[in-house]
Amino acid sequence: MKIKSSELILNPDGSIYHLNLRPENVAKDIIFVGDQNRVDRITRHFDSIEFSTQKREFKTTTGTYKGKRLTVISTGIGPDNIDIAVNEIDALFNIDLETREIKKELTSVNIVRIGTSGSLQADIPVNSFVLSQYGLGLDNVMRSYLIEEVTDVALEDAFISHTNWDLRKGRPYFIKNSSELEAKLESELTFKGITGTAGGFYGPQGRVLRLGIQDPELNHKIDNFKFGEYRITNFEMETSAIYGLCKLLGHHAVSLNTIIANRANGTFSEDPYAAVDKLIIYTLDKLSAN
Repeated sequence: MKIKSSELILNPDGSIYHLNLRPENVAKDIIFVGDQNRVDRITRHFDSIEFSTQKREFKTTTGTYKGKRLTVISTGIGPDNIDIAVNEIDALFNIDLETREIKKELTSVNIVRIGTSGSLQADIPVNSFVLSQYGLGLDNVMRSYLIEEVTDVALEDAFISHTNWDLRKGRPYFIKNSSELEAKLESELTFKGITGTAGGFYGPQGRVLRLGIQDPELNHKIDNFKFGEYRITNFEMETSAIYGLCKLLGHHAVSLNTIIANRANGTFSEDPYAAVDKLIIYTLDKLSAN
């Protein structure tokens, strides 16, 4: 089936519309960051750079680190941007951009998010690393897709019951990470748990400035949620969409976050940039290891 030009949009040079990339520009091992300035903070450690481009908030650099070919892409903030980034990356590998037809042999890529986040648990201190076993989607982006086969309904039901979740905001979803990438990236330095993904930074994450919010007790309910061995460790704005789209498309994904704030005890990292740099080196070394 040929995909219409209104659905798969290309630039005049044949690159994909938002990311401004062609298939040869992207490695099979990809690092996502939110901040476009963080792309250079990562690639300054590379041995060599072969390609770099930017369109809007989407900045991409491909090169090698200790012999491993890697691509770093900034996505900007939010699950809506993840919808663009993951779908367009998949298209670069699995759709022939000239014929606009899906390839018979599909390629699976690895996507690792390096982000910053606030911990919801008092025992997960600032400057520590959290590896997300599940993404908890509070954002509704994935509800536009057929996610029943990849979401954990038992976790959904338990969370809705525990928090008395108002379904007018949409039904939360839980997507598991890639077990293979988790095994590659975990260590004694990583805390694990469920990462909550919100569709906004203020009200959706329980912050109150001038506007009241629908459930002022939601963060407290989330802090206390447990399901077997799992608890919700942190809040951010991308992980659940990355996990959901990658599961549906057949890619592998893991989200790693540096904790720069602890919402439970009100602390903030004294040097968040140094904390992020430690996670960058940690991730690069893990990805490049045989």
